[in-house]
Amino acid sequence: RPLDYKSQERAGGRGAVAARAGYEAVAGARRPELALPWADPFGGRRGCVGPVAGPPWAGPAPGPAGRHSMLPRHVQRLGRDWITHWNGSQILALNSPVSSCTRWAGHYPPWAPFPLPISADFSANWRFPPVFGPWRQFQNSNWHLDNYTQSCCFHLPNPSMKSEGEEPLTKKRRLSGQDDTSTPEQETNLSNQKEGSCLSVAWSEEKHGSKKGTIKRHWEYFCQQSRTMKVAKNKGSDQSSTGNEATFDFTVMSYNILSQNLLEDNSHLYKHCRQRLLFWTYRFPNILQEIKELDADVLCLQEVQEDHYRTEIKSSLESLGYHCEYKMRTGRKPDGCAICFKTSKFSLISSNPVEFFRRDIPLLDRDNVGLVLLLRPRFHCKASAAICIANTHLLYNPRRGDIKLTQLAMLLAEIASVAPQRDGSFCPIIICGDFNSVPGSPLYRFIKEGKLNYEGLAIGKVSGQEQFPRGQRILSIPIWPKKLGISQNCVYEIKQQQKEENAGEKLEAAKPDNPQEIVIASEKLSSKLRHHFKLSSVYSHYFPETGIPEVTTCHSRSAVTVDYIFYSAANDDTAAQPGAEDSFCGGLKLLGRLALLTEKDLWTVNGLPNENNSSDHLPLLAEFRLIER
Repeated sequence: RPLDYKSQERAGGRGAVAARAGYEAVAGARRPELALPWADPFGGRRGCVGPVAGPPWAGPAPGPAGRHSMLPRHVQRLGRDWITHWNGSQILALNSPVSSCTRWAGHYPPWAPFPLPISADFSANWRFPPVFGPWRQFQNSNWHLDNYTQSCCFHLPNPSMKSEGEEPLTKKRRLSGQDDTSTPEQETNLSNQKEGSCLSVAWSEEKHGSKKGTIKRHWEYFCQQSRTMKVAKNKGSDQSSTGNEATFDFTVMSYNILSQNLLEDNSHLYKHCRQRLLFWTYRFPNILQEIKELDADVLCLQEVQEDHYRTEIKSSLESLGYHCEYKMRTGRKPDGCAICFKTSKFSLISSNPVEFFRRDIPLLDRDNVGLVLLLRPRFHCKASAAICIANTHLLYNPRRGDIKLTQLAMLLAEIASVAPQRDGSFCPIIICGDFNSVPGSPLYRFIKEGKLNYEGLAIGKVSGQEQFPRGQRILSIPIWPKKLGISQNCVYEIKQQQKEENAGEKLEAAKPDNPQEIVIASEKLSSKLRHHFKLSSVYSHYFPETGIPEVTTCHSRSAVTVDYIFYSAANDDTAAQPGAEDSFCGGLKLLGRLALLTEKDLWTVNGLPNENNSSDHLPLLAEFRLIER
């Protein structure tokens, strides 16, 4: 060959450009190129590969010998596998100025607002952050093209994936059930196979006109009658016109829709996402379409931003036949909880907001809220029938289990004051929300079992969010001060006063000789929390066939279950968990639920949010039947 320009480019010498130009003149006429923007790996020069005809995996057209020899094999495959059509006809050449085309998903300067603006002529101005020097680090980083067509599916090979926004290999092995014994060569081959599979799926979807990146969630039915009624509902039949007026079936959704302010304040959780997918103007139509398609009778929404609720969300939902109740957080974060119900199925009896912030109690210095509605079903045989719907979003902080339990006790106390019926029993209860606690945690068990002995429990272990909790302080006994006005049975003490006085008289009559025994017994009772509801979870949290956990939220840092729908189960509810069989309030029968997904499923569409799912949480949806006592 006439000139050894490769060694000059590696050295970053000024003669590299001239040497390369001379070589290209000898090799033949310059072809159209797909240039890749990077700064340092080749001394500031942009490597080039030829255009591709046909499907992306068909490989490049024949070119001069040694055309790709100067590039690492990963870039060779990048140019070979990825050609983007721009405006439907032009092949996108990154040599030419393209407006807002490339985003660096792993790097935001600390002074930059969110989202980071990009220069129009990024081929001249765009460079990798200086912290990324060696090619291996560029290879392991995450960058995307925003303005590509629906058919494009692009992954960089990632043997180690050090970028925060990417899946670590340990996570991939864990999700696929593989042992951690694969060699780097096996990992690279696996990555190549995954890349080829993704490209094939994308090409197939383009040919058939289907929507890219969609994961189907199916309905799980617990009785054949539910499946029959679901088909009848889809055909347009109205439950009010059926002959069986004694049953009342309805659906409930719990959905954390991701406040835009919180998204922008926590942008590090969404480094895996392309920036255009994070704008509210893109996200809200997707969220609204999801609500339309699922068509729930009751919506329990969390992280509903107040200005968006006032200007867009409320009016959009009202046009779909919903009545909306909203409670904004008490602090500076302008989001809150909303409960929306279809006026064709329910009428409102009462709306009861709950504020967890108390100025006079240092423990309760957080601005989370809850909302409790009492609804009357329409088309029902008993005029006195009612259903209590509660919605909340508990504190996130994994190290403050004391605050989480207190907030939950306040919500339960409000439910206990709203749900009683004339005969002293409770009406059927549904509690939805983002509890920021994982299945099996002490807080979760307290909701399900109705009791919790928290003596010696560390505050960092209450929610189970951290495998190695950093909050080691032991919960105080009692957790909250008496002036909160809520007993250890999670009811307002004023309403319980008469019962306690009667119990006190009996205790006085049976007073033992040794007063120390009373003190010891009192201390033991004070470390036990209780509530009066027999609650079951709609979801089982693990797939029975494999034991793989279900996931309700998935972003760059974690993929876990934190969202729940709890309900008071009827005696004949076969889907209820143990402990709910002796439900005393008539209750609800679970007819079906919208199946959740695994973490592996979600990462096949790049986690959450993605092109079709515009929150970092999945919506939970269940169908119930009201059972009378």
